[in-house]
Amino acid sequence: MITTPDASVSQSDIVDGDMSDGHSAVNQDHTLRKRILSKSVLGLISLFMLVPILIVLLSWTQPVADIWTHMREYVLPQVLKNTAILLMMVTVISGTVGTALAWVTSMYRFPGQRFFSWALMLPLAIPAYVLAFVTVGIVDFSGPLQTALRDLGISMAIPSVRNVWGAGLVLSLAFYPYVYLLARQAFLSQGRRAIEAGQMLGLSRRRVFFRLALPQALPWIIGGLLLASMETLADFGAVSVFNVDTFTTAIYKAWFGFFSLTTAAQLAALLIGVVFVVVLFEQYWQAKRGTAVTQGSSHRFEASKPAKWGMALLCTLVFALAFLIPFLQLIYWTAANFRQDFDARYIDFVTNSLMIASMTTMFIAFLAIVIAWIKRQYPDKTTKLMTTLANLGYVVPGTVLAVGIFIPIAWLDNQMIAFGITSQQILSGSVIVMLLALSTRFMTVSFQPVDRQLQRLTVNQEAAAKLLSDSAYQRWRQVMLPVLSPGVLTALLMGFVEVMKEMPITLMTRRQGWDTLAVRVFEMTSEGMWGRAALPSLLIVLVGLLPVWILLRQSDKQG
Repeated sequence: MITTPDASVSQSDIVDGDMSDGHSAVNQDHTLRKRILSKSVLGLISLFMLVPILIVLLSWTQPVADIWTHMREYVLPQVLKNTAILLMMVTVISGTVGTALAWVTSMYRFPGQRFFSWALMLPLAIPAYVLAFVTVGIVDFSGPLQTALRDLGISMAIPSVRNVWGAGLVLSLAFYPYVYLLARQAFLSQGRRAIEAGQMLGLSRRRVFFRLALPQALPWIIGGLLLASMETLADFGAVSVFNVDTFTTAIYKAWFGFFSLTTAAQLAALLIGVVFVVVLFEQYWQAKRGTAVTQGSSHRFEASKPAKWGMALLCTLVFALAFLIPFLQLIYWTAANFRQDFDARYIDFVTNSLMIASMTTMFIAFLAIVIAWIKRQYPDKTTKLMTTLANLGYVVPGTVLAVGIFIPIAWLDNQMIAFGITSQQILSGSVIVMLLALSTRFMTVSFQPVDRQLQRLTVNQEAAAKLLSDSAYQRWRQVMLPVLSPGVLTALLMGFVEVMKEMPITLMTRRQGWDTLAVRVFEMTSEGMWGRAALPSLLIVLVGLLPVWILLRQSDKQG
């Protein structure tokens, strides 16, 4: 005998089951579509960031024999030599100075210690090309230093600094704060207790530094040296002031001197190879070492009186050379040349600088939010890879990106002319080329603070936001944006200042007559008019103090 269940119950169960299954299927379909859309968006952004690099690498399919014969015989040997010397000097000097200053300011008490702990980061506000022309202007034969010596009746022959050695010294002073910042965070995180344990084992403070503190801090120091090396390879303005040929100046001369965009692209491809060798070396080294440190302590060591004054003297000397003297000289030159230099053109310089910086900053901040959100929602290997590719532009010099962006834009212009859409190039001379190159270069400057801030959003907070409202717009407005706002503000400020300081991209991609403050500095320094380059430089430096202040606040919180 077969028993039949109650019809109403079974029908209800069946209907509920069908509805539940259908609702689940709809949700899964919606989730899949959302995932595909998000990955597609991230893939397009990554491809956009990779296009300049791919274009540059593909330039080797079009050899330019005549020009390359000249470059191979007369340009490349000197370029490779100068690049090697600059990298060696910056690595040794900035690494030694940055690490030593980080150690004494984080672990010892001495006169001015609290002031120098933050003041030694101020050189980050002065672009390397500004520090370069101020240094040359001070020590030149007609500069204030030699003039003052002659007035005192002192005849002293000061060697010329317009060579690769002078450039290396100035770049080291400009970039040591990268090492100082990261090394100081490492030493503060180690704290005094670990070092006291070493002393209990019979090690002197010097041996404790070399055997315990330095090996633990080395991953951070290597990270700072990588940043300094990348900036050295990317530098254009400072080496131009010192008349030193490097890859960046060779790329510029190939484009605007030989009028060969292909040769410029091929030189850029060689520079990319050098950059990635440095990056791969750093990543390999970091993978070989641990990065864990112990929780730190705010206690500091006492030192003998002569040692304390020695530390204070070292900090004073570096601070004076890298920031105080150049900053005061800029103020003096600006005051002396203000009436002669300032005119209606400065309205255009400032307006153009503010416009391109604002446009670029808003664009990359929006992209940074999109990338960081997709990375959080889908934290798989593919997403991480595409996120890395999207932020790859920062390790690529501005001259390379200028060439890589200009080539496809110029090709598109030529195609539009060929099809009769327009009678002249309309994209190549527009702000679009500059905007795209700057966005590719500084994408990671905006992404990093946004990503770090988004990581503070806990899973519980996100779940609570979904319970509060079904509207994605309401969740973003009421929960997500308040959490993200500090990171977005940091991204906007840091991106804005980086674009304001950028010289090679602006110089190489602007249309004729569309000048910015950085271009004005280049034009004046190219003619040796140091005093007239002071006003735009001072404006850039004053704006550059914003991200330094942000870094100081972050360093204080972490320390």
